[in-house]
Amino acid sequence: MEISELKAEIRSAAGKGSARKLRAQGIVPAVYYGPQAETIMLSVKSADLLSMLKKKEEHVFIKLVFEEAKKKKQEKLCMIKELQKEPLGGRFYHVDFYAVSMDHKITSEVPLHFVGKAAGVENGDGELQHIRRELKVSCLPTDLPDHIAVDLSGLGIGDVLKIKDLTLPAGITVLDSEDAPIASVVAVKAAAPVEAPAPEAAEEVKEAPKKEEES
Repeated sequence: MEISELKAEIRSAAGKGSARKLRAQGIVPAVYYGPQAETIMLSVKSADLLSMLKKKEEHVFIKLVFEEAKKKKQEKLCMIKELQKEPLGGRFYHVDFYAVSMDHKITSEVPLHFVGKAAGVENGDGELQHIRRELKVSCLPTDLPDHIAVDLSGLGIGDVLKIKDLTLPAGITVLDSEDAPIASVVAVKAAAPVEAPAPEAAEEVKEAPKKEEES
């Protein structure tokens, strides 16, 4: 389990006007919360958040570090629950940090990484179809994988790979239906053959003689 540290500051002012001023200064309004945690309004530097996310694209466990009253240092373990961005510029708009407890299971979406080449595509006229690209799982924070590998090499034409066919990491419980399909290989329909023209149609059509102009 890899943990990234992120500095934050407590913000006392709420509302759209205050949030707009923070964004203009390159600061992202944030909130820390959880089922057994005190809700705390925070702010983080946009540059620091961007730098952290570039290092690790998948699940990021974050240790928020900030100071409360009387300069008392606080550290909170969390994950990003929601990251809002502006639709045009892509600038960070707001971030929700969800409290994480090491002895309590969390629910998260884990991406699927497809490996291998399907036999029905390599050796036949099949076409691979990706039906699902992530799974919803429940596990302890220390057991949460960055991704789940999916081996496609055994898929022939007409085969369907389902969740129950996967080899999952230890400690992982998938919350989606075990019969839900993940990928399949379907036969590619061959193009209809072009019929040769009939002999009569192949002959050159003679131009009809023009009528002589009446004198």
